[in-house]
Amino acid sequence: AESFSAQVIIMSHPGQIQNGYTPVLDCHTSHIATKFKNIDEKMDRRTGKTIEANPKFVKNGDACMVTLEPSKPMVVEAFSDYPPLGRFAVRDMRQTVAVGVIKSVVKKEAAAKGAKK
Repeated sequence: AESFSAQVIIMSHPGQIQNGYTPVLDCHTSHIATKFKNIDEKMDRRTGKTIEANPKFVKNGDACMVTLEPSKPMVVEAFSDYPPLGRFAVRDMRQTVAVGVIKSVVKKEAAAKGAKK
């Protein structure tokens, strides 16, 4: 996947999470550093309604929609299409900082078989 958008719930982060934050994302069996490219909206955890569009930061207890960009190629799917590849944990400082589900994926074009890089 080139990038994907996900609903994330921040559980235990000591400070604030801003655009550009790069923790390790554990999705299925892969553990890859992934950048919070853009925090699209902060939302109410119970109703799912948007509280704030394009917030500067999110903190503990917040739910948000985020555009994530993996640093290396990563296999993910939307939670609605394939649940095991649609769930992930965000880890930093050896603890789980947040959890989330993937809403949509921007797939990378597959290279032709046998093509040299």
